Amino acid sequence: MRVLLIDDHPLILSALQLVIEGLSDNVTVLGLDSAAAARDALKADDAFDLVMLDLQLADADGFEVLEEFRAGYPALPVVVISASDRASDVIRAIDLGAMGFVPKRISTDMLSSALKLVMSGGIYVPPMAMSGAEAPVKVEQAPPRQEPAAFQPPASLDGLGLTPRQTDVLALLLQGLPNKLIARELGVSVDTVKDHVAAVLKALGVNSRTQAVLAVSQMAQRQPASSFSAWRHSEA
Repeated sequence: MRVLLIDDHPLILSALQLVIEGLSDNVTVLGLDSAAAARDALKADDAFDLVMLDLQLADADGFEVLEEFRAGYPALPVVVISASDRASDVIRAIDLGAMGFVPKRISTDMLSSALKLVMSGGIYVPPMAMSGAEAPVKVEQAPPRQEPAAFQPPASLDGLGLTPRQTDVLALLLQGLPNKLIARELGVSVDTVKDHVAAVLKALGVNSRTQAVLAVSQMAQRQPASSFSAWRHSEA
């Protein structure tokens, strides 16, 4: 697995690179200290399996870089790493298409689990950012991204009771695709996709895409990454 790691603090960059490379013999990490260097690296060779992006960069706003990379390289998962684990930052990152949000204080074991979950198609967010009735309402004030203060996700992915087509829509929704691109991918109308999205949100007990992502992330973290991957393949 090839990882592009972006962090402008030399000590943290070196430490994270050593930790990530130590997770597996098959992991190689290209560590860069700026958004500009990362852009150049991706232009030269975008054959990375994962990007790990610090939000606090000297030469760019991390959220803007996240949005740029997700638009320019939609098949390349981006995981945010941050000294913050505020709910508002987590939600904003997921809204912009991040496949994970990893606090820098995380343990090596948890980092390994988070990366395995992301590489299996899941989305990792820190549990403390999901469990309380924190800032979602303040962050998501304008439609279509209104968030309730709290939600109770179903116990398991298998228990959602989705149809095969609804499961296809959920899988694409987890990739951050808008309705228009989901419709194009599945060969159906946008109105049909909207109906399926509404059914998925109802099954999950949430009323927004962001909370759907968080709910699925919670469920995925309660089961092995291999089980999540098997669900994705068997249901799709």
